[in-house]
Amino acid sequence: MDTPTMIGIRSVAEDTVSLVSYFPIPFFGILPVNAFLIRAAEPVLVDTGLGALRESFLDHLRQVIGLSELRWIWLTHTDADHMGNLLPILAEAPRARIVTTYLGMGKMSLQQLPVERVYLLNPGQSLHAGDRDLLCVKPPTFDAPETTGFLDARTRMFFSADCFGALMKAPAESAGELEPEDLREGMVVWTTIDAPWLATADRRQWVRSLDRVRGLEPKGILSSHLPPAVGLDETLLRHLDSAQSAAPFMGPDQAALENLTKGVGKV
Repeated sequence: MDTPTMIGIRSVAEDTVSLVSYFPIPFFGILPVNAFLIRAAEPVLVDTGLGALRESFLDHLRQVIGLSELRWIWLTHTDADHMGNLLPILAEAPRARIVTTYLGMGKMSLQQLPVERVYLLNPGQSLHAGDRDLLCVKPPTFDAPETTGFLDARTRMFFSADCFGALMKAPAESAGELEPEDLREGMVVWTTIDAPWLATADRRQWVRSLDRVRGLEPKGILSSHLPPAVGLDETLLRHLDSAQSAAPFMGPDQAALENLTKGVGKV
């Protein structure tokens, strides 16, 4: 898989589907890039996919909902793979408001979004989506300070943003399909890339952040960068914990990049 690829739509929980794509990571494999749609009484889109896949992403999204029906767009954070199609979706979804934090709103200010399209929500607060509450949670790891995930109180699924992501060798329907060692290694490498600060985090505070996830008692974990994981909470938490003591990530250097370019013609 040499280019970003849209895989399709996958049911991941009651009233919840994932819009699945993959992004190639040279030298390391592929990274899932998931957005989610919750068919709540007030429908919620979680992130907006890769801009490089705009036409395909929007076509798939329109297959599962008329965009005029959207009421909320929960933007976990402002990285390009999470807000790549935000503006065209907003144009087709006039009633939708962006759920973010004050810092997230500030980072999006260059988009010149009208303030009435934004809804500020902090960890510990809940969004009422008509037939369910979404409890805002700060995931244990993140690469942007405005990051929030949430627990859907109806399905008990934990939407964890970048946290619990993994680099993978090939697409998979679920995290449980991955070979145990591939899942562990993929999560550890991804976490050292996405959250390099973890190596210097206070151990007691870090353990508390893992325990907060346990305290949610989720039925499953829906990461932006991992296939759906049901019944794997302790396994994922254990792998995440092991990333704290893992060797810091050191990417390929220029010589490796040039060798790759010569070998395949492009990165």
